[in-house]
Amino acid sequence: MPKQIIKTVNVFAIGLLGFFLTAPGVYGQPTKTSGSMEWEQLVDAAKKEGKVTVSLPASAEMKKRVEEQFKKRYGIEVETFTARGSAAVRRMADEFKAGVRNFDLHIGGSSSIVSGMLAEGILDPIEPWLALPEVKDPKQWWGGHLWVDSAKRFVYMFQAYLSEVIWYNSDLVKPSEIRSLDDFLNPKWKGKIGYLDPRTPGAGDSSWAFMWKTKGEDYLKKLVAQDLYLGRDQRVLAEGLAKGRVAVMIGLSYYSYLPFLKAGLPVKTLPTPKEGNYGTGGSGNLAIIKTPAHPNSTKVFVNWLLGREGQEIVSRALGQATRRLDVDTRFLRESGTIAAKDVMPVSEFLQIENQSEEKLDKIREPASKFARVLLK
Repeated sequence: MPKQIIKTVNVFAIGLLGFFLTAPGVYGQPTKTSGSMEWEQLVDAAKKEGKVTVSLPASAEMKKRVEEQFKKRYGIEVETFTARGSAAVRRMADEFKAGVRNFDLHIGGSSSIVSGMLAEGILDPIEPWLALPEVKDPKQWWGGHLWVDSAKRFVYMFQAYLSEVIWYNSDLVKPSEIRSLDDFLNPKWKGKIGYLDPRTPGAGDSSWAFMWKTKGEDYLKKLVAQDLYLGRDQRVLAEGLAKGRVAVMIGLSYYSYLPFLKAGLPVKTLPTPKEGNYGTGGSGNLAIIKTPAHPNSTKVFVNWLLGREGQEIVSRALGQATRRLDVDTRFLRESGTIAAKDVMPVSEFLQIENQSEEKLDKIREPASKFARVLLK
């Protein structure tokens, strides 16, 4: 994989991003296709249902933008539930088994979806829910339609990028001090490295798996000996970095830092270390619960989400990159994210990604097992 050089976040870029998040007229109008009689009948039926219930990543910005824009577009309420993927998936699976249908669909990371939903047999095939031509057409997507699950039916990956999930406090660290993963082993950083617990699904275990594959288990033993500041609450961990409790944080994505970036606190993304990075869909994976309570609203929401407007909103709110070819993702470089579609062929991304069901089995699960043993 070629080395990627990513600019660090700066105040101007964050201000510019804030403008795009709030400026009117950023998103294009729906295409004429969405005015077809069949589509209008679907929307009318969805309005009668009144709402769609969606599980989202723990991003206040995404929650706000999705709720506001979807209701503005279709007059349908979005009832959202935001939590770490593992907690949300566990709740949805438990409710499904109890015969309760509070949720219609889930958006989040692949690991928790595969282990907690796909394996439980509670997901509906996605393709029948795709209605609009601009959503169904694989030519609108970089790589065509890509899937997390090996059956290519149940977990749709609408994002693909190289993410910087190593951030630093610029009052405590100079980026030149950490140019390799080996630099984390410097005694200077003992007790100063934060980490999203790799024993649970998320970017913490994705990063751990990358290190496990790239550097080996001896390296991870030495890293743990640095007295890692472990946690599962993303907000608490991000605040710990922003306020100098730790100097470096591994495993949190851009959206966890957004409140602190807006407040002007000294958090920045670290340039890619010499060992490179892994490819991911991040929180951009879609799963639909079997027999959802609001089927018509679910179908309208899925097509809006996977259309240009929905993908604009999600990419900007999460700081993660859509695969839609009609959405400009170059602005994301300022927040530590490089859209795969902007820099590499699909074949290369498929080699370095570590979030598909196959890679979860071969890389992520063995690495996670080692983490559970090492971090008892």
